[in-house]
Amino acid sequence: MLPLLHPALLLLLGATLTFRALRRALCRLPLPAHVRADPLRTWRWHNLLVSFAHSIVSGIWALLCVWQTPEMLVEIEMAWSLSGYLLVCFSAGYFIHDTVDIVVSGQARASWEYLVHHVMAMGAFISGIFLGRFVGGGVLTLLVEVSNIFLTIRMMMKINNAQHLLFYKINKYVNLVMYFLFRLAPQAYLTYFFLQYVGQRSLGTFLLGILIMLDIMILIYFSRLLRSDFCPERLPSPQHKDKFLTE
Repeated sequence: MLPLLHPALLLLLGATLTFRALRRALCRLPLPAHVRADPLRTWRWHNLLVSFAHSIVSGIWALLCVWQTPEMLVEIEMAWSLSGYLLVCFSAGYFIHDTVDIVVSGQARASWEYLVHHVMAMGAFISGIFLGRFVGGGVLTLLVEVSNIFLTIRMMMKINNAQHLLFYKINKYVNLVMYFLFRLAPQAYLTYFFLQYVGQRSLGTFLLGILIMLDIMILIYFSRLLRSDFCPERLPSPQHKDKFLTE
């Protein structure tokens, strides 16, 4: 079936509109005083609230998919389940929503790393959504959302200047552990799997290229995380104060 007529388009549209509606609802919540005083921080806060909701749902959902269909751990290309397929569509809808939100809000320049990430993620999910292949791989990549729960908490506390709180100090160690377990480990495993496609002109080779670029981004983020939380040598320079990916 041609992509323009594919029924998954309705799932993608529904997921995208769901996150749009969620953002509108979350915007009604009261803001911390420090966030409310700055329009940029206000936008970041609302954007991260939606990201936080997506991470909780997708992270738990991905764990359930692996538990229900454990062959996804080994049959990354052909393993398939309805739950896993819907999860990939759900998360693709989030990436579409967040991309539109960043661009429409005029934050594309400050958030270009997020845009690159989203485009690569959506490119990788296409194979699962429209071709029915590598759904297992898509589910495994979404295990990263478990780590994102704690990473988003960290970012929201930094935006609210709450780094002095004990909760922040506890979360930074939990975040580090989760980063290893649900971001670095799955990414390394998937990279090892897709290296089998080197030299082949196949979809696997295309996905390997995306995966390697994501590997580079993840390692860069990890170095920033370590420098910011465990080796704070200096304050962020003024020219990066509007950067969405705060260290």
